[in-house]
Amino acid sequence: MSKFDQFKAKLRPGQTYRRADLAQWSTAVDRHLKEAVQAGVLTKLAGGLYYAPKQTVFGKAPPEDDTLVSTFLKGGPFLLASPNAYNALGVGTTQLHNKTVVYNHKRHGKFALGGRTYDFRMKPAFPKKLTAEFLMVDLVNNLDQLGESAEDVLERVKARLAASDRARVKKAAQSYGSERAKKFFARALAEVGAEAETQHAA
Repeated sequence: MSKFDQFKAKLRPGQTYRRADLAQWSTAVDRHLKEAVQAGVLTKLAGGLYYAPKQTVFGKAPPEDDTLVSTFLKGGPFLLASPNAYNALGVGTTQLHNKTVVYNHKRHGKFALGGRTYDFRMKPAFPKKLTAEFLMVDLVNNLDQLGESAEDVLERVKARLAASDRARVKKAAQSYGSERAKKFFARALAEVGAEAETQHAA
């Protein structure tokens, strides 16, 4: 078995690799990388980032976001989010956004990886997975990027609070909200709570 075949045998379809990961399996890694890309067993995603394509009945599958981002960041924690997820909150946002936001502690900026753009944003805190409460707070954090009337969206978010777990929303706002979002939720939750008490008393 040639050195290149030995190198190729280490690759796992569907896995992403940094050049440093691959160098452990070759004494001539740059030559082997070039040969692997030419042979189609590796795809170059960005400088120093590669993907071993996984074959499906529909052709070569793109890398999974989780795998790709984890390799790029050299591990977690991170949280993948899309502004499209706001549309499921029932607060009237309908615009579609072709981007993936990556909340993390290491990188900031927009990076093209494998033909897709990822918007890396450094945040001091974020949950392990997306929740409706986090998305509601995140929506208010990013109001100016939505391309919709901020006033209308805030009114609909406030209306949505009546049917939400207000204690969880309050906790999410305190943990993940910008100063503006914290003030909005503190005020809105107080108003919604007062309205609920009035209705209950009646």
